Amino acid sequence: MSTELVSLDASKLAELIRTREVSPVEVVQAHLERIDAVDRRINAIVTVADDAIEAAKAAEAAVMAGRELGPLHGVPFTAKDAIDTAGVMTQRGSPIFKGRVPDTDATTVVRMKKAGGILLAKTNHPEFSFWIETDNLLSGRTLNPWNPDRTPGGSSGGESAAIAAGMSPIGLATDVAISIRGPAALTGVVGLKATHGRIPMTGIWPRVPRRFWHVGPIARSVRDVALAYSLLAGPDGADGFSTAPLQLDAGVGSSPGRPLRVGWLVDAFAPVDADVAATVRASAEALTSLGIAAEPVRIPVLEEINALELLWKLQVMETKPAFRKVTAGHEDKIFKHVQGVYDTPDTSIADFVDAEQKAEQLRDGFAAYFQRYDALICPVTTVPAHEHDAAEFDIDGQKVSSLHVMTATAPLSVTGLPGLSLRFGTSREGLPIGVQLVSPWMAESTILHLASLLEAVSPVRGLHPDMSRI
Repeated sequence: MSTELVSLDASKLAELIRTREVSPVEVVQAHLERIDAVDRRINAIVTVADDAIEAAKAAEAAVMAGRELGPLHGVPFTAKDAIDTAGVMTQRGSPIFKGRVPDTDATTVVRMKKAGGILLAKTNHPEFSFWIETDNLLSGRTLNPWNPDRTPGGSSGGESAAIAAGMSPIGLATDVAISIRGPAALTGVVGLKATHGRIPMTGIWPRVPRRFWHVGPIARSVRDVALAYSLLAGPDGADGFSTAPLQLDAGVGSSPGRPLRVGWLVDAFAPVDADVAATVRASAEALTSLGIAAEPVRIPVLEEINALELLWKLQVMETKPAFRKVTAGHEDKIFKHVQGVYDTPDTSIADFVDAEQKAEQLRDGFAAYFQRYDALICPVTTVPAHEHDAAEFDIDGQKVSSLHVMTATAPLSVTGLPGLSLRFGTSREGLPIGVQLVSPWMAESTILHLASLLEAVSPVRGLHPDMSRI
């Protein structure tokens, strides 16, 4: 039973709990045992919540008493260690914050608990959530459950690895350039970065550059991500970027009227690994076979503007002062990723203004595209899970920096567009490959609908990493 429980998604677990087929205590205990059994080989978990079993007992009592139950009643969830959790350490991937215990929960944690979720554990991430891999001086490196020689990505690599390995059914993560979508793709799970501001960032650090930061769910199924999104979205009265109520969703979803118009592209992010490109094409063909025509497209602005480059120019100027403030006097505790931020030359005012204007051009270019199409399919990462500490990639004989992995995710961070990562393929080395679904701002229902269609016909549905290999 324990093995079966850790393979189920959150929605199914909630159903079994509601119908009294399993108890919240059994579910939480099964996931704690799974953490015990496999995390020493992956290092995804930073802290286990001491009160998880007690919370499960209280949830079980509520079921037996016939009380009204939330949609995630009794279901365990995890949270990236950048997200505040009352009474449970939140150490931000740095020895500078070792032992830090917040007094209050982040808004997202409050909302998960209100839905009946039980905080199970906190997950690993790079120092200050600021790198494409998950490694830091405090809790070390997280490995990919599919192949320990490969990265689970960053910065939410601990969260995605925990879910892929069955240690958690659903969790909370953050994303500033790739950090939800990339790790989800590299570990074969589902991740959603909603429109910027849809889900409040209250209680999450770093606060800058908050105009690019997102928080969102990672899970094993599209329906779980959709459920979590419905629970998490909406203003909280504290985050000034979070103002739009969920009811304003502008997506067409599965509503009648006209067929969805979907475009797909790969070349704008070249070079792209051949297996990744093939997976994007396969997902477009799958939609077409379902009656939703997906055609190859071009978005000229993506060919004209390097979104990753301008995102970095904008972030450095806002991030450096914030990082220097908290690291002052702790220089011996700074890991290489934050040091890399410090070593980057400041952006000149002229370049900063130019980057801001190019960001506006990107938004305009996408707005023009979405006048003609309802969604876009493109890569998530330009390569499958790569080796740890890779400085560069060789893609079809072309050498590129490892930062190239963010080429297809950065445009959505700059513009605030929603993006969903869903596994739809496998590399020749047996590693997961995801596709990225993009919709207009405030139209998450469109990509959630498309993702559910693709999930149902996915050639990799039901595949899980073989933990015996690690």
